[in-house]
Amino acid sequence: MDGLPSIVDQHSHGIGHGDLGLGGFEAQLAAAAGATGPAPPGTTYFDSSTGLAVRRWCPPLLGLEPHCAPVRYLARRRELGAYRAERLLLRGAGIGTFLLEAGAPGGLTSAPELARTADGHAHEVVRLEPLAEQIADTSGSAGSFTANATEALFAAARSAVAFSSGVRSCDGTPPGPAEVREAVARWLRARRPGGPLDEPVVARHLLWSAVGTGLPVQLHCRDPRRLARFLCATERLGADLVLLPDPGHHRQAARLAAAFPHVYADVGPRPEESLAEAPFGKLLFSTGARVLPELYVVGARSFAQAMGRVMNDWVAEGVCRWAEVGRIVSLVAAGTARRVYRLDAEAA
Repeated sequence: MDGLPSIVDQHSHGIGHGDLGLGGFEAQLAAAAGATGPAPPGTTYFDSSTGLAVRRWCPPLLGLEPHCAPVRYLARRRELGAYRAERLLLRGAGIGTFLLEAGAPGGLTSAPELARTADGHAHEVVRLEPLAEQIADTSGSAGSFTANATEALFAAARSAVAFSSGVRSCDGTPPGPAEVREAVARWLRARRPGGPLDEPVVARHLLWSAVGTGLPVQLHCRDPRRLARFLCATERLGADLVLLPDPGHHRQAARLAAAFPHVYADVGPRPEESLAEAPFGKLLFSTGARVLPELYVVGARSFAQAMGRVMNDWVAEGVCRWAEVGRIVSLVAAGTARRVYRLDAEAA
């Protein structure tokens, strides 16, 4: 839609380094579409909604016609070189500020690298699970792990704009010190170096500790209703919580955002559903993009198109006036994120 403000992408992972061939590019399209394994015989992963969106919106940013053949698009990408193509794509996406989840390995761009490439702003969101795994690799005991984790959390809070967690469920009471020590010791005994955080008590302890820093915490949750008691218990602790649910659960996340003053929700791919369940100032946009700069373009353009459809329908039905559309869109696209993640100084 016309007049969309510079977007804040509240959740992504950065882009990869270097050129990708057809196979590597398709593997990332498959991951974005939630698919695994090779494409069905006689097809490619360009034969998907994500693939069509890439072909629609990305070729013009590289000087090609929309919907050109995938091989021609990738040839143009190689002709320009990875860095120049990434610059053109990211700078044409309409995103002014990126919040990158940091901590997991994968060789993706850091926040400063992405900011330079996109000619925008980028900030770090620290994921709790990889942070705990790194600490565990250098901690010889449960006591040293808990001490080091506390120190690392408050050190990260000085530079990051938020924490994020993949805890699937959490009740309304933090685990006690003895329970945490036993869980950490159990995890460290069974764990090999580099092993994942698969001890639920430790994960919940880290989540409660992150809330204690006062920074916003992003909650990646399959079904956000499993976190309802945690949301209720943290209402007066001073930290905002942002729900990023799995596909199909954005409506439930929006309802929880409406129910608790400190809870916010990702608007999701169907804004009309989330906008019907929560105040507009409780919803935020994200791409979730990883590796491919094209996914930032697709996420932002798809969001703009979806919001345009909703606003056109609302005005036609008398739900609101055109004079109010700009404020509604601005809140979801950027305004709420700037307030929740305290980006006001950057905007100024």
